[in-house]
Amino acid sequence: MVYTPRSARRGVLFAGSVAVLGLLTACGNGQTVHSDPPMKSSGTAAPATGDSTPGPSDTATTPSPASSASSAPTGAPTAAPTRATATSGGGTTAVSTRCHTSELRASVGRNDPGAGQENFPLVLTNTSGRTCTVRGFPGAAFVNASGDQLGPNPGRESGGTSKTVTLKPGQSAWAGLTFSNPGVSGARTAKPAALLITPPDERDHLKVTWTGGEVPVSGNSSSVFLTVFSPGTAP
Repeated sequence: MVYTPRSARRGVLFAGSVAVLGLLTACGNGQTVHSDPPMKSSGTAAPATGDSTPGPSDTATTPSPASSASSAPTGAPTAAPTRATATSGGGTTAVSTRCHTSELRASVGRNDPGAGQENFPLVLTNTSGRTCTVRGFPGAAFVNASGDQLGPNPGRESGGTSKTVTLKPGQSAWAGLTFSNPGVSGARTAKPAALLITPPDERDHLKVTWTGGEVPVSGNSSSVFLTVFSPGTAP
């Protein structure tokens, strides 16, 4: 039996312990250390255009009211203002009484010539079941059978005073359409197929067959004028 000094035995035990500890540490490091950084999932949390839906991998967050307002896409539609209506609670909201195109019938009255002038009354009649009003000048345009306009838009006669004309169902108002007789003025003429009449403050027009003969469309003294509406069907 070989005798080993106590100090030598202690050195061997210490070396063995260090080796075991190193092995355990190496095994642990092999299971927990990664050389690459963590990967992040890609995706858009809040589509700016509002026309796409986040996919399953997207992480959506709920923005605060302030951030929602600041991130709204440029040109996004805004809520249209609500039109006020009368209420039963004693509100002060006013409702327009203007006659709309759909509530009216248009006609052209008999020519009343005088002093080289041709004068036609343009008549609007209330065909609705409510009372409505007209005020000011109508719009008008002569057109051919194809719907093409003949001549410029009629002008507005100066010196007329606009007043509100109240029309109960079945009542009428008239405005004058006047121009110099082409035979006297020498203006170039055309024979319209129809006259388009637009009520005051409306965009839709009413079409009336024109039976008044030739009208001036260009040249000297070719202007056509309109007057404001008055009660009735003729002067």
